[in-house]
Amino acid sequence: MDIQIGRGKTARRAYGIDEIALAPGNGTLDPSLADTQWCIGNIERKIPIIASAMDSVVDVRMAVLLSQLGALGVLNLEGIYTRYANPEPILDRIASVGKEEFVPLMQELYAEPIKAELIEQRIREIKQQGGIAAVSATPVGASKFGSVVAKAGADLFFIQATVVSTAHLSPESVIPLDLAKFCQEMPIPVILGNCVTYEVTLNLLKAGAAAVLVGIGPGAACTSRGVLGVGVPQATAIADCAAARDDYYQETGKYIPVIADGGLITGGDICKCIACGADGVMIGSPFARAAEAPGRGYHWGMATPSPVLPRGTRIRVSTTGTLEQILTGPAQLDDGTHNLLGALKTSMGTLGAKNIKEMQQVEVVIAPSLLTEGKVYQKAQQLGMGK
Repeated sequence: MDIQIGRGKTARRAYGIDEIALAPGNGTLDPSLADTQWCIGNIERKIPIIASAMDSVVDVRMAVLLSQLGALGVLNLEGIYTRYANPEPILDRIASVGKEEFVPLMQELYAEPIKAELIEQRIREIKQQGGIAAVSATPVGASKFGSVVAKAGADLFFIQATVVSTAHLSPESVIPLDLAKFCQEMPIPVILGNCVTYEVTLNLLKAGAAAVLVGIGPGAACTSRGVLGVGVPQATAIADCAAARDDYYQETGKYIPVIADGGLITGGDICKCIACGADGVMIGSPFARAAEAPGRGYHWGMATPSPVLPRGTRIRVSTTGTLEQILTGPAQLDDGTHNLLGALKTSMGTLGAKNIKEMQQVEVVIAPSLLTEGKVYQKAQQLGMGK
């Protein structure tokens, strides 16, 4: 139902992940029976969790480790790993600089040109160690380096920007990337994003997307919502985009996954995204806390280095455990940030959902007090859900 903001302007109520809860149905099942397997492009994974293409989250080592654990990590082709042959001193500088000097430093470091030979080298390094080579670029980067990525033998190509659409208007001097043509000509699956609406999702699916990323600005280190005022809360965005996926499937017989991207910290967040219709999730800050992560306990937004309008910041996330502990356990923390797969399986068992498709059908209720009800002592003592 539309709400009247003022004369001549109405708005639709949208909901964030923190405002909803999942209601148990008539049955339950043992968590060991919950099947979390999914498919993206032509690749099957047992864990529906992808590590974001952010320099503080995924380097070659992390991409390989995530592949070995049954998940997936995406390497940013416009980050420091394709600008510098040895990124370690660069990462040290990013971690050591003060907050006032951070953005100017990032603008300086990311002014170094991207090198095609480093793109090929990073993809080769991941493949040689048995990892899945999933890589990401902006539409402009895809235009420049798509052929390089294909030649190097990458497995998946993510095209990502704050908002990606098939109806992009450019100045006469600029030829915009034809997404449909790109998807058709690339020899590997192309994932497109980000978007938050039914209409854009449907258009991206028709353009040939192998998956669609959903989310504008909810990321822990992203400031796009504050800088641009743009975004739709994730619960509503996922439900709208999943509806487009379902309608496209009914029309064509092709099932294309929808991936919730950004703003997810705990296992409960992941569970609620899937219940809203997502097939998988993309997360950054939870993995930035891994001992193996390249960010040295820090995490920063992809648009932070923009020379014109930075839309990200650096946050301190600290190191809380190994990648394995964070992804598959055993958990050492009680706040839902460790053993994300275990949380998903246990939630599915509690809700009686045997697989991802059944998890997408569980009942969702509006619950603004979900995270505060009865938690006075936890909040006062900064324990558990009160941290």
